[in-house]
Amino acid sequence: MAPVRDRGAMIRGMAPVLDPSTWHFGTVTDVSVIAGTSPLATFVEEEGLSLILSEADATASGLPTDMPMARITLTVHSALDGVGLTAAVATALADAGIPCNMVAAFHHDHAFVPLADAPRALAILKALADAEGAA
Repeated sequence: MAPVRDRGAMIRGMAPVLDPSTWHFGTVTDVSVIAGTSPLATFVEEEGLSLILSEADATASGLPTDMPMARITLTVHSALDGVGLTAAVATALADAGIPCNMVAAFHHDHAFVPLADAPRALAILKALADAEGAA
C-alpha cells in the first residue's frame, strides 16, 4: 500500500493502537550501560545517545524510570513528506492537557504519552479520526 500524504486521509486512517508495554526515555554517554538491551529507538544527540527502552531494559541499565510512557501507534502508513498528522495529534492531546512525544518512523508515527494518560489519549485520537471522517 502506498504511503498516505493527504492530511485528512492520514487523520481519518490513523487507527491508533495502544501498545501494552511500558516505555522509558533516557540518555547515555557510555553505551556499555545498555549492553544486552534492545532499545525500541535510538537517536544520537550532542548530549549523548537518546533511547526508548522497555521497563525491564531501563531498570536493568540503571536508567531513571520515573516517567513511564505508553506508545500509541498511528497505523496509517503516513508519507515522510505528509503534512499535518503530527500537528493534529499533538494539538488534540495538548488541548486535553496530555503531554506527547512524537516519534516518526518510516511507516508509522508513534505518540508517547504518560502511562496514566494512555486510555484517555487513545480515546481522544480515535475521536479525532472519527471527526475527520465525518467532516
